[in-house]
Amino acid sequence: MADRVRTRDVAARLDQPRDTRRRLTRADTDRFGRFAEAFARFMGTARFLMWMTVFILAWIAWNGPWGPERPRWDAYPFIFLTLILSLQASYAAPLILLAQNRQESRDRVQYERDRRADAQSHADMEFLAREVASLRLGLGEVATRDFIRGELRELAESLEAEPDQESEAEESAESASE
Repeated sequence: MADRVRTRDVAARLDQPRDTRRRLTRADTDRFGRFAEAFARFMGTARFLMWMTVFILAWIAWNGPWGPERPRWDAYPFIFLTLILSLQASYAAPLILLAQNRQESRDRVQYERDRRADAQSHADMEFLAREVASLRLGLGEVATRDFIRGELRELAESLEAEPDQESEAEESAESASE
């Protein structure tokens, strides 16, 4: 509440001039920036160059010393045309620079997003590499299918060989008892 009173007192003081400068709001600067980008984008097209060439050729054709007598507003050195082109260039250059600055700001934000996403992807890949390595270590201690098949094959062979050995032992015991 005290801040409101102080603000009102400062605004009501008659011994100081009122600040009449008009400040652009954020929305206005964005609108102007979009206009600058559209203008710069248009000036970089073949259509703009074609229309500018047609305009200059028409200007020179109308104001040149040849042809029928007609009102000419810009005589041969074409000083007024030079002034118009200089004025256009003096406005175009800052608008193009503004558009480039805005694009650079957007590129910086996009670069920062890409950098963060790249760092996250790198961390995820490192995590997955560690997980795969731990799985490999864990699988080293686990019996594989080929290992189990080999063990079963050896067991089956040894079981098949035992009855033959028992029958041979029985035959040799019988022949010894006779």
